[in-house]
Amino acid sequence: MTTHSLKPIVHGIFDKATGTVTYIVHHGIGSACAIIDSVLDYDPKSGRTTTTSAEKVVEYVNEHRLKVEWILETHAHADHVSAAPYLKKHSGGKIAIGDHITQVQKVFKGVYNLETEFKEDGSQFDYLLISDEEFKVGELVGKVLFVPGHTPACVAYQFGDAVFVGDTLFMPDVGTARCDFPGGDARTLYASTRKILSLPGETRLFMCHDYPPNDRPIAFETTVAEQNAKNIHVHVGITENQFVEMRTRRDATLEMPVLILPAVQINIRAGELPPSEDNGVSYLKIPLNTL
Repeated sequence: MTTHSLKPIVHGIFDKATGTVTYIVHHGIGSACAIIDSVLDYDPKSGRTTTTSAEKVVEYVNEHRLKVEWILETHAHADHVSAAPYLKKHSGGKIAIGDHITQVQKVFKGVYNLETEFKEDGSQFDYLLISDEEFKVGELVGKVLFVPGHTPACVAYQFGDAVFVGDTLFMPDVGTARCDFPGGDARTLYASTRKILSLPGETRLFMCHDYPPNDRPIAFETTVAEQNAKNIHVHVGITENQFVEMRTRRDATLEMPVLILPAVQINIRAGELPPSEDNGVSYLKIPLNTL
């Protein structure tokens, strides 16, 4: 029987190069699973991709005899390239993202002056998930939480007592996501953090990234209670106006992510490369003086 109450098994695979965690969510050996926020290795110096990180996911899936039903993205990432097409080819599953991805596609089609044929309707993905929608992963039920602010299309995924927050929150000693990308908004992000942090205190929260300060060991699991008590940006007592002032001031000092130029161009296509040109090669664009 499919249920909301099952406590899922969560396996995280950390990619040191991008600070990204890919998750496999399932209910035991031989069960169905979902993969969340996968990584395709990309070398910005050579423009070459490799599949070392994605192969670790496939290895885990095969070792536990899992059936991949969903390959989920929390948003169109700016800091790593998605391995969704590779995983779909080797393990199956439907590639899905929140339905507000269409807003992001529209913005970046203009920023990158993408080919006329590029569609802004999300059709590059197998499925677009709407806010509060529920979907099955074997005996587990996933629920979509709409949490914009970092981007206008961010979602989190809840399976039982586990929530995968994307970039909305980081570990308590790191804080929250930046809001200075196109369509981002600090006030909106504050509301999204409160949505997540209003869940029961024992709810497990899984971060998409970890950038540990002071040489702390990598960590990517916390709880609602711990975030409310200790998150340096949104602990209990921080007002909306205080958060907006802090976030706006801090964002003005941040550099762009190293992989933002290739990552966004690829990730708004559900991880596919741009169409090959007449010489059979795909190219990424570098817009000058626009970002």
